[in-house]
Amino acid sequence: MSWIEDIISPQTRKWEEFYRNRWQYDKVVRSTHGVNCTGGCSWAIHVKDGIVVWEMQQLDYPQFNKDVPPYEPRGCQRGISYSWYLYSPIRVKYPIIRGALIDLFREEKKKAGGDPVKAWANLQADDTKRRRYQRARGKGGFRRVHWDEVTELIAASNISTVQKYGPDRIVGFAPIPAKSMLSYASGSRYIQLMGGVNLSFYDWYCDLPNAFPEIWGEQTDVCESADWFKSKFIVSMGANLGMTRTPDIHFFSEARHNGTKTVVMSPDFSMVAKHADQWIPVHAGSDGAFWMAVTHVILQEYHVNRQVPYFMDYIKRFTDCPFLVKIEKEGDVYTPGRMIRANEVDSYKAAENGDWKFLNFDKNTGGLVSPMGTTGYRWQDEKGKWNLNFNDGETGKEYDPTLSLLEKNEGVIQVEFTEFGLDKKAKRGVPVRYITSASGEKIAVTTIYDLTMAQYGIGRGLEGEYPTSFDDKDAAYTPAWQEIFTGIARKDVIQLAREWASTAERTEGACMVIVGAGINHWFHENLMYRSAIMAQMLTGCNGKNGGGMNHYVGQEKLAPMDSWSTIMSSKDWGTAPRLQQGPIWHYINSCQWRYDGNQKYYNSTPNNKLAHTHSADWAVKAVKNGWMPYYPQYSKPNFDIVKDAQKAGATTDDEIRNHMVAQIKSGELKHAITEPDREVNFPRVWFIWKGNAIGTSAKGHEYFLDHYLGTHTNKIADEVAGDCVHDIEFLENAPKGKMDLVIDINFRMDTSALYSDIVLPTASWYEKADINSTDMHSFIHPLSEAIPPVWESKTDWQIFQSLAKKVQEMAPQYLPEVMKDVINVPLSHDSKDEMSQTRLLDWSKGECEPIPGKTMHKIVFQDRDYTKIYDKFISLGTGVAKNGLGAHGNHYMCEDVYEEMLLKRQHISKWEDGTEYPSLKGDVEAIDAILKLSTLTNGKLTKRAYENMAEKIGVPAIAKLGDGYEQIEMEYRDLQAQPKRYNSSPLWSGLMHEGRTYAAYTYNVDMFVPWRTLTGRQHFYLDHDAYIAFGEHLSTYKPSPTPEAYGDLRQTVNDGKAKMLNCLTPHGKWHIHSTYGDTLRMLTLSRGNEPCWLSEEDAAELNIKDNDHLEVYNDHGTYVARACVSARIPKGVCIVYHAVERTYNIPKSQIRRGPKGEPRRGGMNNSFTRVHLKPNLMCGGYGQFTYHFNYWGPVGVNRDTHVLVRKMTKVEY
Repeated sequence: MSWIEDIISPQTRKWEEFYRNRWQYDKVVRSTHGVNCTGGCSWAIHVKDGIVVWEMQQLDYPQFNKDVPPYEPRGCQRGISYSWYLYSPIRVKYPIIRGALIDLFREEKKKAGGDPVKAWANLQADDTKRRRYQRARGKGGFRRVHWDEVTELIAASNISTVQKYGPDRIVGFAPIPAKSMLSYASGSRYIQLMGGVNLSFYDWYCDLPNAFPEIWGEQTDVCESADWFKSKFIVSMGANLGMTRTPDIHFFSEARHNGTKTVVMSPDFSMVAKHADQWIPVHAGSDGAFWMAVTHVILQEYHVNRQVPYFMDYIKRFTDCPFLVKIEKEGDVYTPGRMIRANEVDSYKAAENGDWKFLNFDKNTGGLVSPMGTTGYRWQDEKGKWNLNFNDGETGKEYDPTLSLLEKNEGVIQVEFTEFGLDKKAKRGVPVRYITSASGEKIAVTTIYDLTMAQYGIGRGLEGEYPTSFDDKDAAYTPAWQEIFTGIARKDVIQLAREWASTAERTEGACMVIVGAGINHWFHENLMYRSAIMAQMLTGCNGKNGGGMNHYVGQEKLAPMDSWSTIMSSKDWGTAPRLQQGPIWHYINSCQWRYDGNQKYYNSTPNNKLAHTHSADWAVKAVKNGWMPYYPQYSKPNFDIVKDAQKAGATTDDEIRNHMVAQIKSGELKHAITEPDREVNFPRVWFIWKGNAIGTSAKGHEYFLDHYLGTHTNKIADEVAGDCVHDIEFLENAPKGKMDLVIDINFRMDTSALYSDIVLPTASWYEKADINSTDMHSFIHPLSEAIPPVWESKTDWQIFQSLAKKVQEMAPQYLPEVMKDVINVPLSHDSKDEMSQTRLLDWSKGECEPIPGKTMHKIVFQDRDYTKIYDKFISLGTGVAKNGLGAHGNHYMCEDVYEEMLLKRQHISKWEDGTEYPSLKGDVEAIDAILKLSTLTNGKLTKRAYENMAEKIGVPAIAKLGDGYEQIEMEYRDLQAQPKRYNSSPLWSGLMHEGRTYAAYTYNVDMFVPWRTLTGRQHFYLDHDAYIAFGEHLSTYKPSPTPEAYGDLRQTVNDGKAKMLNCLTPHGKWHIHSTYGDTLRMLTLSRGNEPCWLSEEDAAELNIKDNDHLEVYNDHGTYVARACVSARIPKGVCIVYHAVERTYNIPKSQIRRGPKGEPRRGGMNNSFTRVHLKPNLMCGGYGQFTYHFNYWGPVGVNRDTHVLVRKMTKVEY
């Protein structure tokens, strides 16, 4: 009867005390996780005795739309393990520095009489000493130091670099600001006030889908996950939702239960496939071929056999299909050329911006019209004509655009089209009409719709080499043709096309593609995306709830971009920020270009000079002509350039600029990118925070170790670019160890920390105030200080603020004067720069004159006063009030809001001269400034911005979209109380009124707002000269590069015991990138490290059994792991999930040896990668092809990588 005693006798129930104590807590604080997972989940952080004891999902999300399931509870197994980090063995507790470096610095400082700047300069001047601490990188030897000493050393390195080289050798990298906005802004604000460089991340991570800028002039805009429930047909392509969108996968399943057809395209049977009605196992990298065939069926059956009214109406208004393209003759061949311009014909010859207005035929009159909404109308002085109404922008007359010249033409021309998959050319009949140009020339033109029909092989009764049927396997792009590349039966393509189109017809566009990095990492990622988007545009699925191309990768959507970007880049102080395109920078500076052969051998292109140019020479062309930025700028310090111009008699900015242009043209002043391996052009100081730049973010990791860090590496690749390049200098010996100092600001010892010189302890996500937003929902979440930062850690805002303070204290001695800096600024998106270059002409080749801001980059000047850098950091500058704010082509004035901030006397920054500014010193003050000044969180500004856009666009109803928001104003404390849905705003392309789920481009479609493209419409056709040269002006399919040409295995020899496989690196289940993967909980749930997944067939051939050790290697490096043998993996492919750390459980390699034959430790998933850049993604100065940070440029692709895999016979740790 002892159980009765247990009930009635408290003495015998003491065992319960442990359980009760375990779940007691003193307080609960709302916070979230600043990891790049896209979840953006609200968590309840439970604190007991000043220690975080556990976290739990919050349950108070407001349900703003009763027609869709609720968002809560949000979270995953990774997020609930986060508190382990706070007190873990790998927590960075104190400032630490590499022992070899601090010893040398202290020695030099003593010699210099206590002068830290002189000490740093002397240390860098001694190559033997510099190499000594560089070789120690990655080999341990850290020592604890005081904050004061390490802050002085960093400040001294920054000041010394500015003195000798200029500030554009100081570089910062932090990714994904949306996950913790203030953290990103902290380092960026400091670096931009210094005059340094911020590296992009979205393109470097392969998160940037280049097809979005190409088609929509948009970086990325997608629906929130609740809108999935509104869809009636979903294709998941390269997006493993169960793994990577864990908090949102329920919407996918709930949509399916609600009658939505769900399809998964994936080479392996991925986790999300079990949630789907259908799995389509396309061969890896062949998704584009599948979608080209789907579109072929849609065009034939829904545009020709039967013309669906909804589809026809949609493409006439919302796409470029009615616009006219010249048919040009080259020798005996006719090919599609450029769109015809308004000023090329007499009737519009005098039109303002006539080069940037394009023409249609009016179906009613047969005459030419100049549709409103094109780039020329966007940037002309007269407002109100940038819309999608069917009115001629010059005459105001209504018109009905002609889609096709099939019924009414003046002849049919046999136009040549190239199919790159089978490497065939076909001549196909295209209907044309003739236009007499202003110069009297007779020009053959056709519509983009007619060109599209011919490109896809839809004959419509015209003569030419058209496919005979869907079963014609020798002609692009039939269902039978795609079988060669995808391995998918033609009947499955036809079925999907019919189901998709019929669903789109009935629902008016409620069909979507969910796509992820699985597609965007391929070399031809832009073409894969375009092929799927074509099917969507032709069936009216973009700008519709439940529709669209929904690309989810990192946590990209930073909602209050308008206000945040100004504080981040210090534009409130008039800064012209240096914002660097990351892939070009790394490709050049880490010397990966030296190992790259001419891209013409692995990129399917037409035969012409532009398409046969090495990617490094393309990068030089892009920088010189203002298409892409590159810092350092010149092979001479910027301050010296200005001083020399002044010595030569130049006094004004214009005179200095003219002096510089003359020197650039003569070759006396060289762009640094032409001589990247000369010492004067090395990047010198690298700040890393919020990310793993040397590890999981390092495409070409082993090249980073060699050329950036000067330490040990496992690469054996050969340098082959010397005979291929012409415009970039190829020195005989590649430099090693370019970086003087690498500073990692981190809360955990990850791979970047392992290889850095200094590691500073930062506060974790439960120890600071910050804000967070995501693509997946329309709420803003707070990060909150549940406990103070532990040990000696500080918040990023405090760390960079203290660094700014130290520089300001030292500046009167070392940088006392106000100095004039020169900044090269590329031609920019969402500005009149979009109308800079009508043709691709290179001034450096003598094809035109160098004119800043027109034929080359802009040259602007900035006064640098380092004696005020801290004061500016903690104060909101008056530039906000004077210049207003905006983003994505929007603008609004906010001087009244700035004045309101000055009235809050407890939040004022007062300078020594008595001037007052709103304070940004406290993290909450900075957050409240972001919220106060954004249209997303201040309803007064929302209304103002909509009214401004109504006037600019010429649609009065847009002004009413701000009604009802006037009283909404959010502060940080409001976010801590409950998740808040932000306002609808013209900053973003979706409408959210009355609880509407967010879907991209609903603003465009509902309100006739143009896209930010050349025509103002969604683009089928890309008529940039570079795209025509590379054969990508029309949607097409290009096969993946062959391993022989790609250059992964030039030096690596297969002795018969290994097998070549295509290695994919999708995102994993037991980590978010590298975060969480090293927590005890996740290691327990996984295999203790990231294995290499193999098919049963490949494993059997290699005699590998599940859990055996194997090695994955190529010329670039090696990775050692256990094998995971699975039936779900296709033959010929292996998978190493992103991402791996080099800090634990990495055995030694059997393949790569040190100089004495000693085995070296294996690397990580980026060890077997090297960057390849696609050249036409560097073009610019032309419509949507203009630069913006994280918006445009090549991406760091790595999905085409091939490796050798072999079983290990001996495992050593």
